[in-house]
Amino acid sequence: MRRLTLKQLMTIRAVAQAGTIAMAAETLNVTAATLTSRIKHLEEDAQTLLFDRIGGRLRLTDAGQEVVNAATRIHPVLNDLDNTLTAIRDKKAGRVTVGVVSTAKYFAPRLIAAFSKQNPRIEVSISVGNRQEIIESLRDYSIDLAMMGRPLLDFEVSSEYFGQHPQVVIAAPDHQLAQRKAIDKAELSSESFIVREPGSGTRGIFDYFLGGIVVRQPRIGIEIGSNETIKQAIMAGLGLALISAHTIEAEVAAGRLVVLDVVGLPIMREWFVVHRADHILSPIGQAMWDFIVQDGKSFLPKVV
Repeated sequence: MRRLTLKQLMTIRAVAQAGTIAMAAETLNVTAATLTSRIKHLEEDAQTLLFDRIGGRLRLTDAGQEVVNAATRIHPVLNDLDNTLTAIRDKKAGRVTVGVVSTAKYFAPRLIAAFSKQNPRIEVSISVGNRQEIIESLRDYSIDLAMMGRPLLDFEVSSEYFGQHPQVVIAAPDHQLAQRKAIDKAELSSESFIVREPGSGTRGIFDYFLGGIVVRQPRIGIEIGSNETIKQAIMAGLGLALISAHTIEAEVAAGRLVVLDVVGLPIMREWFVVHRADHILSPIGQAMWDFIVQDGKSFLPKVV
């Protein structure tokens, strides 16, 4: 039945309920000739009669009853689809994929959980990676939007600021500089630093703040691609690190790390929500975007 259409199915159902083509045509707000044509085409395609014509009225054949049964099963599916599309249009249901740079994973789950609580029918997928990985995900359209810093990319994006992002130097509580005030960054030149991998946002800040400025460039003791491993190394007394303050909230509160009082710090970067300029956000994506812009700041850790 290659020519079967939803209109034909609903026509058979309506005629069966009304008993005559004229009454069904009035219900469906079409002409009787249109309904007659639909029934004829469907009967030709099915190669069997769907109605017996008896005394000016139409009575379903066994084949016609099967068509009505199918139309009856489809009807609630179509209603559900209509309700779903309406919910999507009204930003109440659907799916959105959010990219999160690894530094943002310390607050992004709370933010997304709050959004999901307000919008229980919206499914949110989270993709976590370093800055370069999130950029690549934006580039190949595998995420709808991203939370990241400095959105200067080699393709056009739309971005909007939603909060400050402080960068600080951390140490173990028993480090010799832990209790000092107003430490000049030149004093850090003899310290061993544990840093993120080249290309990460945090490594860029390290190179900007300490590279080529101090009397002797700080010695890079270890290079690590994970904020969690860096924090463990600092707590173990392996050196200092310049790191996002938003990654150390729990450790500072528990007294396992301290923020050094270095002149010129914290360096304030910014958090942005970003999407490709040539990718128009769906209503659901726009709802997530609006939530991040309006409420994202309230979920940022408060350390310094």
